[in-house]
Amino acid sequence: MKPIATPKFRRLLPVALALTLAAPLAAAYDFPGCMSGLRAQAAKRGISAATAGKYAAATFTPDLSVLEFLDTQPEFTTPIWDYLAGLVDDERVADGHAMLEQWRDVLQKAEARFGVDPATVVAVWGVESNFGRSLGKRPLLSSLGTLACAGRRQEYFRTEFLDALKIVDEGHISAERLNGSWAGAFGQTQFMPSTFLRLAVDFDGDGKRDLVDSAPDALASTANFLSKGGWRSGETWGFEVTLPAGFDASVAGRRNKQPMSVWITRGLKRADGQPLAADGPQRALLLPAGPQGPAFLVGKNFDVIYGYNAAESYALAIAHLSERLRGGEGFKTPWPTDDPGTSRAERRELQRLLLARGHDIGEPDGMIGTKTRRAIAQEQEVRGRKPDGRAGKWILDALRAQAGGQ
Repeated sequence: MKPIATPKFRRLLPVALALTLAAPLAAAYDFPGCMSGLRAQAAKRGISAATAGKYAAATFTPDLSVLEFLDTQPEFTTPIWDYLAGLVDDERVADGHAMLEQWRDVLQKAEARFGVDPATVVAVWGVESNFGRSLGKRPLLSSLGTLACAGRRQEYFRTEFLDALKIVDEGHISAERLNGSWAGAFGQTQFMPSTFLRLAVDFDGDGKRDLVDSAPDALASTANFLSKGGWRSGETWGFEVTLPAGFDASVAGRRNKQPMSVWITRGLKRADGQPLAADGPQRALLLPAGPQGPAFLVGKNFDVIYGYNAAESYALAIAHLSERLRGGEGFKTPWPTDDPGTSRAERRELQRLLLARGHDIGEPDGMIGTKTRRAIAQEQEVRGRKPDGRAGKWILDALRAQAGGQ
């Protein structure tokens, strides 16, 4: 028998449960003892007692919600065509062009100093924070302090917590402005604190390295990150290719770099019709959706982008956006699906259609959260589709057609 719960009770139940569990869970991890140890480590690193005492106090209040992100697998695995459709759409390309123009002088000076082209730097900026518009809202010291004392990888997060204290103590960014992701990445181009201390630069000349409120510092620091990672100035990250019939896909893999002559012998051709140069640098074959989808020959600069956030889909998003910002087009080979991904504008339209059908999903912001997925799943189910909650083109077209026929 299904239990009866009023809407108000359903809203209050998770809150009540969290309050019930939080106190014993916090006590189980001995946060006061952990913070005492962190204050001692901070002193050894030259962090002032005032800063350490304020933010690593015995009365530190943990944010136990971050443990859910650390210990739980994502609810949905995002297909590559969905991932790229939301990150590299016409809206972001237009915004990127505007940023290239607005920050032209800064980007040119950064290229002259670090050797990284403006389109790549702006592509990182666009993907990481939507050009500084989405910086994350979690107080970094609270998140990192919790992870330093609880859950897995405590040693790693202790280092990041102490590095965040160092940033505050040196006066680069105030603790109140140091907000970001649950795992500690922050700023307009999302550096971890340890990365900040190694690679952030003061590019606006104010004596501080500020990735939160200074676009010049954020852009130049990103260029420095890529440069230190081995960026090869004047060399492309890669390009799309086509495969011959019956191609042996077992030779694919980002680390399996081969001379270009090998790929020519295997029958690969550039998708844009240009000749495949035999004397180019060694490249690897990337098949993000298997041999039936778009294929790419990628080189050293793709690996450098990958080092920013170790995921091939992420690196491809940065690389593709940078190409679009240089005037390139979309991929020639379609993704192997009959239900392509949707842009952010299309996702907002989908949400408006769901709202019109009575689904309580909040404001149409293009972010596909739990409420939107639940509403999509309900609409899929009544149409005989698998109720996976995916915001693909099929459900958008179905709701468009129904709205038009009403």
